[in-house]
Amino acid sequence: MDHRTGTLSRRGFLTAAVGAAAVPLLAGCSSPVSAGLFGTKLSPETLVYWNLFGGGDGTRMEAMEDGYRKIYGPNSLQATTFAWGNPYYTKLTLATVGNRPPDVAVAHLTRAKPLWDGGLLEPITEADLASVGLSSSDFNERPWQAQVSDGKNIAMPLDTHPLVMFFNSEVCKKAGLLDGSGNLVSLDDMDAFEAAMAAISKVTGGPAMTIANVGGETATPWRVFWTFYNQHKGASPFLSDNGARLTVDEDIFADVNDRLQKWVKQGWVNKALDYATAESYLFTGKAGLYLEGEWEITTAQSVKGFEFGIVPLPTLYDTPASQADSHTFVLPRKNRSDEQRLQAMKFIKAMLDQSMTWAKGGHVPAFLPVAESAEYKALRPQSQYASAAEHAVYDDAAWYGGSGSTFEGIVGAQLGLVQQLASSPAQALAAIKTQLRVYLNTPSPL
Repeated sequence: MDHRTGTLSRRGFLTAAVGAAAVPLLAGCSSPVSAGLFGTKLSPETLVYWNLFGGGDGTRMEAMEDGYRKIYGPNSLQATTFAWGNPYYTKLTLATVGNRPPDVAVAHLTRAKPLWDGGLLEPITEADLASVGLSSSDFNERPWQAQVSDGKNIAMPLDTHPLVMFFNSEVCKKAGLLDGSGNLVSLDDMDAFEAAMAAISKVTGGPAMTIANVGGETATPWRVFWTFYNQHKGASPFLSDNGARLTVDEDIFADVNDRLQKWVKQGWVNKALDYATAESYLFTGKAGLYLEGEWEITTAQSVKGFEFGIVPLPTLYDTPASQADSHTFVLPRKNRSDEQRLQAMKFIKAMLDQSMTWAKGGHVPAFLPVAESAEYKALRPQSQYASAAEHAVYDDAAWYGGSGSTFEGIVGAQLGLVQQLASSPAQALAAIKTQLRVYLNTPSPL
């Protein structure tokens, strides 16, 4: 599809047609003469919004949607939640190709770029921002600059959600790793970090730190690797040219994975645990540290009597870095009146204004009026790891990459095998090269 004309290329048309045979095109639309998601007529003032939020995120988003309805009326919004990951992005793509997209949609920043490259998004102009009293200076610079593509704003970031380190306060206190205020001492050094894991392991009688890596869990091994890989000064992209070239630094790849295997062999890191079990080890004191996205704060807070903290991942190599993504709002390509465009911007602004609700679920606000507020700074432990957003490292742009993507599944599975000691770093890289070859050699279908 051409960004300037909105016309669909022959390749894009054929790809969409094939996809449509497998996934029914959903009829979300905001035109007053068109049907809503379930074939119902929508009034002109109804904005259609799609997202992929479940669990605690879903509950908070519903509260924010209700906040919008309180301002603009009970019939002002039709919000629909779809299955996370590829199913959601397939639906959004097909709906846009079929000229029946929602007015506003959520997209991970790493998935917004392929949508933009496929001509499926409209740019958000300075005039759009100004129409609701916003400017680029209202956003955290890291996610804001990351969303810029071809010199245009393609998405408005709601948050940054980085990989962080949870710690069990009781276990870490016994290991001598808490200061007088109950905060974890600095572990920003490989020697200090490994000494801490050795001390924690003596307390637990088992692993010091858990990382989920089995039971279909491929995202966490990738996030952990990408964090430590990018802590190496001068680390090259894993992928280049929109996923057409594999450019990973093989020496750094080996260094990170050799180190991880050392930790497993020492008994400091688990060999094989699924997502829920890796987390439960932290809650029950079987481990003192746990690496995962900050969204698990909701689960940790639900454990009665459990005392914990969260910090950015220590800088073990040359420079701070944390793998991250951002939830963003995008405008799918469609014919819009000036009134509909303003309506979409008002919705996004209303969501940003409620970023404090979102932040309570763990995500670091991208909207600076909230992120820099006294209320957010007083929020614990959320504000204590907010600096991780300043060092966010996003996945490389690729049509088959991003959160919940094919790339993440392929590479994360091989990295999981490394942690399980079922594969050497060299064997894992060889398998990655083989399994990615078809994607490296296939142009974007959009």
